[in-house]
Amino acid sequence: MAASSSSSSYIFLILLFVILCVEPSQTKSIYLPRNNFQSSLLVNKHEKTKMPFKVHYFPQILDHFTFLPKSSKVFYQKYLINDQYWNKDGGGPIFVYTGNEGNIDWFAVNTGFMFDIAPKFNALLVFIEHRFYGDSMPFGNNSYKSAKTLGYLNSQQALADYAVLIRSLKQNISSESSPVVVFGGSYGGMLAAWFRLKYPHIAIGAVASSAPILHFDKITPRSSFYDAVSQDFKEASLNCYEVIKGSWAELDALSTHEDGLIEVSKLFRTCKGLHSVYSARDWLWEAFVYTAMVNYPTEANFMMPLPAYPVEEMCKIIDGLPKGASRLSKAFAAASLYYNYTQTEKCFNLEGGTDAHGLHGWDWQACTEMVMPMTCSNESMFPPTSYSYKEFAQDCKKRYGVEPRPHWITTEYGGYRIEQVLKKFGSNMIFSNGMQDPWSRGGVLKNLSASIVALVTQKGAHHVDFRSETKNDPDWLIMQRKQEVAIIQNWLDEYYKDLKQN
Repeated sequence: MAASSSSSSYIFLILLFVILCVEPSQTKSIYLPRNNFQSSLLVNKHEKTKMPFKVHYFPQILDHFTFLPKSSKVFYQKYLINDQYWNKDGGGPIFVYTGNEGNIDWFAVNTGFMFDIAPKFNALLVFIEHRFYGDSMPFGNNSYKSAKTLGYLNSQQALADYAVLIRSLKQNISSESSPVVVFGGSYGGMLAAWFRLKYPHIAIGAVASSAPILHFDKITPRSSFYDAVSQDFKEASLNCYEVIKGSWAELDALSTHEDGLIEVSKLFRTCKGLHSVYSARDWLWEAFVYTAMVNYPTEANFMMPLPAYPVEEMCKIIDGLPKGASRLSKAFAAASLYYNYTQTEKCFNLEGGTDAHGLHGWDWQACTEMVMPMTCSNESMFPPTSYSYKEFAQDCKKRYGVEPRPHWITTEYGGYRIEQVLKKFGSNMIFSNGMQDPWSRGGVLKNLSASIVALVTQKGAHHVDFRSETKNDPDWLIMQRKQEVAIIQNWLDEYYKDLKQN
C-alpha cells in the first residue's frame, strides 16, 4: 500500500486540534495539527497490535446531565482490562487510562509505561474508550450524522462516563476499597487532570502527560506551538530550519505555473496527479509537525515508524543534499523520512487519506468546546499566519450548524491563575512535559504545590514517558519515570495509611 497523507480535513495527535488560521492576505484555512494528535491518520501497516487485554463493553447512558426520556438511552462503551498482576485480595490499586480521541486499542499498545509498572504496584489496568470514538458509538453508524447526535460528544460527558464505569466496575469486582489512579496522554492527559479535579472521590491521583490544559483563551501565546516546532529544527540545524522556511515560497511559485500541479506531482512522487498544491503543502506540514511531536530518543512506531531523534535525521538529510538542489526538493526529501522510513513506498498518496484510528469526531470537539487558537509568527519556519475567530466560527457554523464556545473550557475546568487556584483545592497530580514537544508550551511547567508536581525534561517529546521502557532509554527518561513511580507510591501509601486508620 502506498503511503497516504491528509485529505482536505485536518489530521491529528498528536493533538490532537482542528484550528482555523487565516493568512493575512487570504481567507482559506491553513493546515494545523490536532493534539494527539487529526482526522486522516495513516494506516500503519508496520504497527504491531498484540493486545494483552480482555475486551468488555459497558452499558453507558447517553446523557448524564439531564433527565429527559432520551437521556437514558444506552450505548455500549468499550473498555480493556488486564489483571495479570492485580492483587485483588490485597486491595491492589486500579490504574485507569482515560481514553483519547481515537480507538482505545491504539492508545493501549502505545502506553507501555502502565504495563511496566503494573507488577510493582500489583495493579489492575483498565483502558476506557472515549464516547464517539472507536467502537463506542452511541448512535452506531449514525453517530456523526448531525449536531443532534454529536451534541452528546464533549469532555464533560466523557468524564462522567469514566466515573460511572469505574464505580460500577469496582462494585462488580468487589473491590470498593481499591484506590484508583488515572493516567492520560495528550487530550487523554487533559481528561485525567480534569477527572481528578471533578471526581476526587473516585480517583486519588492523576498522571497527565503532555496535557496542554493551558492552551485555551489567551493563557498561552498563540504562536507558541509553531515556534516550538521551529525551535526543534533550528536546534538540530540552522540550515535545516532555513531550508524548510524557504520551501513554502518555492511551492507557491510552482503553483502559479501553467503545469505547476504536474511539476509538484512529479517532485513529490505522487501515485496520482494532485488536484491542489495545498495537498503538497499539508503533506510537508504534517511531516514536520508530527516529527517534532514524536522526536523520541529511541526508534518508535507511534504515528509512523521513525528512527531515534527523527528531527535530527531529517536535518541530516537536508544538510547532506547538494547546495544546488532546490529548497523544496530538500524539504520533500526530509519529509519522506516520516512517510517512508522503512523504504517500502514507491509513491505517495497525498490526497484522499483514511481515518485509520477513528479520530474524526475531533473535528466536532474543536468546533464546540476545544477552541485552541494558533498562529505562525515571523520566527516560525512555517508561513506567517494570523487568527480570526470570526472566520473560525463561520466555518464551524457552516460545517455543523453550531457556534463554538471559546471560553467554556476555562469556565468549566479553570486555567487562568492556575498557580494560585489549584494549590488551594487541587492535589495529587503529575504534569509531565518534554520541551521538544510543541504542546508543552500549553502545559503546566512548574510545581503548583507539594502534591501538584511538574516534571519537565528538555529533550522529552509527546508523552514519551508513557512509552514502554527500552534498553536504549536515556538517563533523563529513566529518571523521569522513576520520579513518577515514587510519587504514585507516595499517593498509595497515604491512601492505605488513611484506610487503616478509618
